[in-house]
Amino acid sequence: MSSAPIADRSFNPKGFFADKLRTIAPLLTLVALVIFFSSTTTTFATMDNAVNIIRQMSITGIIAVGLTFVILTAEIDLSVAAVANAVGITVAYFTIQPDYVNINNIPLNGWIAIILTLLSALAFGLVTAFGMTKIGIPSFIMTLAIMQIANGVSALLVRGQIAYQYPDLITTLGSKTAFQIPLGVDAAGKALFIPVGWTIIVCLIFFIVGHFVLTYTRFGRYVYMVGGNREAAEYSGVNVKLIIAAVMVISALCSGIAGMLGVAYFGSAQQNQFDTYLLDAIAAVVVGGTSLFGGKGGIGNTIIGLLVLGVVNNGLDHIQMDSFQKILIRGLILLAALVINVYVEKFRERA
Repeated sequence: MSSAPIADRSFNPKGFFADKLRTIAPLLTLVALVIFFSSTTTTFATMDNAVNIIRQMSITGIIAVGLTFVILTAEIDLSVAAVANAVGITVAYFTIQPDYVNINNIPLNGWIAIILTLLSALAFGLVTAFGMTKIGIPSFIMTLAIMQIANGVSALLVRGQIAYQYPDLITTLGSKTAFQIPLGVDAAGKALFIPVGWTIIVCLIFFIVGHFVLTYTRFGRYVYMVGGNREAAEYSGVNVKLIIAAVMVISALCSGIAGMLGVAYFGSAQQNQFDTYLLDAIAAVVVGGTSLFGGKGGIGNTIIGLLVLGVVNNGLDHIQMDSFQKILIRGLILLAALVINVYVEKFRERA
């Protein structure tokens, strides 16, 4: 009687390198950027500036958490920035505004305004999920339509005006300081502190919860299964449509919360306020190494991608780079990340 062949479990360095390359490449990029900007300007490598970079990327980070769930299932959400804008305007629409703000809004109690606004974000997600899972519209087209609808909602609510007031909780979380980091004393003996805003704390909470869900829950495992091999997930009994619907709702809720905090962070709510956040959120997820083909990556990768983008934006400001050149450089970084993403996937398949 012949024995069954034993699978070769020897260490495969090529396969290991292929799996780790999508994390190693952005991490090395981040280190190189920090070294470069630290050597070219004396104002970059300071604790105050490090906190500033994190603060600048906190709103994008909240959006990127939801987008990470979507991209891990090999889908895409092009509506994140428009939903953030519409939800941010909605929370202002339900808040009493100064007399000089010419908006026919509906002032409500702060908590009621927040709940209704969150329900509006949920509605965007549910409509997206329904279109994708019940009607069968591809995520690219469905979220493109939702993007236009959300932009239309923003235009109808403010009609070109600017709102400045929000519920107290939103104002606190979006623009107030959570605590201060002691930095020492200045030449006059006055104590110096670095303020850490609530947006950073909220963003960290989203990172922790998102990482926990993806790493330690059954739902998180299903997200990776759906993105890695959708047919195999279906054969394993996973309700693929339900998982896809859930990640689209998660993305909309993350965008909505980011939108509410964002308008308080900016100090105003107006149309087209979040236009750049779509590219930034997608770039953060992809630059960090999460695969556009699904099933590979996670919140840790997204954090690295956010830091890369934050260091680039902040560092270019410190060396006084032309603002138009900054847009070009950010586009080139995203293109490079996409190319690496595709080649890493091919390399992993061959390994």
